[in-house]
Order: sequence, then C-alpha cells, then structure tokens
Amino acid sequence: MSGAFVVLSSGTAAANNAELVVDYRCTSGAEGIARNGSVDLRTTVSIPTTLSVGQPLSIGWTIGYKPGTSRFGSPDYFAAQGKVSVIGNLQLSGGWVGVLQPTGSLTQAGPLQPGTVLELPPSISDSAHTDRAAKVKITPQRLYVDFTPPEGEVMVNDDDSRVKYFPFPGNWYDLNDQPPNANDHHHDLHRTNTPGASASFDFTGTGIEYVARRDKDAGRVFFKIDGQVATPSYIDASKEPNGDPTNSSTEGGQTLWSFRGLDYGKHTIEIFDDGTDDKWTQLDAFRVITEELPSPPPQYRATCVLISAPVSVDVTISDAPTATPTNTTTASPTGTSSPTGTSSPTGTSSPTGSGSPSPSGSNKSSSSPSASSSAAGTTPKPTITVTAVVTPTRATPTTPQVTVIPQGGADTGVGPEQERPGLALVGAGSAMALGSVLGGVALKRRRSAHTGGRG
Repeated sequence: MSGAFVVLSSGTAAANNAELVVDYRCTSGAEGIARNGSVDLRTTVSIPTTLSVGQPLSIGWTIGYKPGTSRFGSPDYFAAQGKVSVIGNLQLSGGWVGVLQPTGSLTQAGPLQPGTVLELPPSISDSAHTDRAAKVKITPQRLYVDFTPPEGEVMVNDDDSRVKYFPFPGNWYDLNDQPPNANDHHHDLHRTNTPGASASFDFTGTGIEYVARRDKDAGRVFFKIDGQVATPSYIDASKEPNGDPTNSSTEGGQTLWSFRGLDYGKHTIEIFDDGTDDKWTQLDAFRVITEELPSPPPQYRATCVLISAPVSVDVTISDAPTATPTNTTTASPTGTSSPTGTSSPTGTSSPTGSGSPSPSGSNKSSSSPSASSSAAGTTPKPTITVTAVVTPTRATPTTPQVTVIPQGGADTGVGPEQERPGLALVGAGSAMALGSVLGGVALKRRRSAHTGGRG
C-alpha cells in the first residue's frame, strides 16, 4: 500500500499545505486494547510547506479506524469517563533536528466491559515556534494509542462468573431473591460454614472492598491479597464496628473490610472460612477501587507502525519580510510661535538707581504643530522639534537708561566707561587734598575777621 500525497493551496501568505494519507497497523500485549488482533488506522497529516520566521509550524493529524477492520476494545470493566489518548511522532531533519509529538484524547461516555469498542479522538495536533530561516524535512513515524481507566469504583456481584468458589457445589449456598429490607446487592448472596471453604476474584485496580451482611449468625472471615495474608487479616461479621455484638441478621450491603494502595494492575483477593466457630462466611459483592492515575498504564498501550509507503514533506521557512514605507511623512507646524509675554533675562545684576524697566512675563511658545501623513495605513508619528524665535512686544531702548552699566548687565547698546589710569587718579587725589587745606585756611581767616569786627 502507498500513502497519497496531496498539495492544497491555502490561499494565504502561508502558501501551501501538504496533506499526507498514512495508514498504520497497531498491536498490543495480551492485556492491551488490541488483545484480539491488530487494528488498522487511516490518518491524514496536514503540514504547511512554506512559512516566514515567526509563524508557527502547526501540524494537524486526523485519526480514524480503517473501514472494514477491527477496533480497539476495553481491556476490563470500568466506570464511565475512561480516556483514549493518541500520541504521534514526526521526525524533523535538515535545518532543524528533533521530534514533534501531536497529541489528543477522547473521554469515553459510558461504562465499559471487556471488548467494548473504544472511540478514537478525531484529531491530534502540535506546533513549533519558528525563530530562524531553514529548510526542514518532516517525516511521519509511529503512533501510540493509550487507555487511562477512570477514577471510581465498580461493584462485582457474588454470582459474577469471575468469582470462583471452592469447593463448589455443595459447600457454598447461593441464596437468591432475598427480601429487599435485607439490602443485599442484587438481592442475593453466597454463604458457607464449611471449614477451609474459599472464594477468589481476580480484579484490576488499586484497591478492593468486601461487601456482606453484618449478621449475628456470621463468623470470622480471613483475607489474602495476591497470595499473601492481608492487613487486616480477618473481620468478625457478627460484631459492630465498635466491637459490640450485633443483634441483626438483615444488615446486608455492608462494607466490612477494605484494602487500598495497590499498584494499578491485576490482583487477586481470596476469602476463607476459618472453620473454628461453625458460623457463616458470607459474600454479597466485591467493590473494585481505581484511584486517579498520573499516566496511562503501559500494559494497555498499542503501538502503531506504518503500513503505507514512507513519505516526507519539505518545509521552507524564510526570513520575515522587512516593511518598506512607500510614502514620506512630512511634519509642518500649523501656526507661528509667538510669546505670550516679554522675556525676563536670568542671572543679571539690576542697578538700584533709576534703571531700565524689568520686563515681566515669560518667553513660552504657544506653537502646537501637527504631523500629517499621506501614507496609507497606520504610520508612526514623527517626533517634531520646533525652534521658536521670541520677539519682545516692547521696543528695546537705543540709549542707555543709566550712565554706568555693571559688567554683565543688560545689553543697552552702550558699553561701560573706560577705567581711568592709575597716575591720573593719584593726581586727582592730591588736588583734592590741597583744596581742602586752602579752604580750611580761608575759613579760619574769615572767622577771625568776624570775631574782630564784633569786638
């Protein structure tokens, strides 16, 4: 048989998808879901053939039974909510090396019995992130089909064919059509008072419970699990849980003994009449316990190998295209920057005499430019820098308002006076001192003359 290779156009930038029809044959061990013979599957793998870096490499894989062939079956009795899981394997070679493992699962709606057909998940999937350009070859390989039992419990009645009584007949009595008020499971039970008589039951789970009547005429019942004495090793069915003797003979459907914590798998429970008290050993039912399992039990797995011709798909992963703008974005101010007041120079020394007026206000610009773009689509707005030239609203004086301007003062158009030479300053000082002496002599003569005149 050969696999069909079909290329379908996706009609998008991702270009094409390749669809491979691949047939498989699945087998399992004696306890597995293909215990009655091989099971054939027909699958279709969908793989994109061209991608850009950053796009996911997404794999879709439909799963189904091949028409006219056998099906997977439940390996045992189970409550509803059992789960079938499928794991695929795709080998990556070339630019990438590794394995993709598409997975999928389907919960079974109802309770299961051995051989009940298991429904498959319709599809499985997986994806990989593409972080670099490469050419990759993808090749479908094996499939694995698993079954996970549900968490829960299953009642097994005393007359179930899986319960074996020894010796039988003659030593175990099968009591049917028991009164409803006895509360026996399915209104029946088995019992014996023959020393050494036993009953055994093979079950699959993580625990088991013994269900029988609490009865004043019953005696001690002994237990073994997988051939070993259990813990506790016996129960006295004629006593209440607190150890007091019971007065009833119709308390049926009672869980008298329990054993949990077994590894999931097949186990055997045995019950015995110890033969020391000539009282009844009774069996109403067993309750099989399955706790939540962290993973599917390996004994149920089916392994599927290709029976069609091997096929592969080449996938081209290209660098992502670089966006090139087709238009130029031009930003132009929509108005003219003008100050709302006059500018006050900072860091200047102001004279204390009659000086020039100090302008008040600020030189803030009220210009609010906006950018316009003729490019189609969304284009990032450019960052615009506007230089505002501040023009004072009052005319600047052309002549100085003070005769002496300290250095570093406002620019009034007139520079500071030139410094006098040191010799000139000395001469001026001597003249001032001589003037003071002469003035003092003249003043003294006037006073003397005035005094003489008065005398």
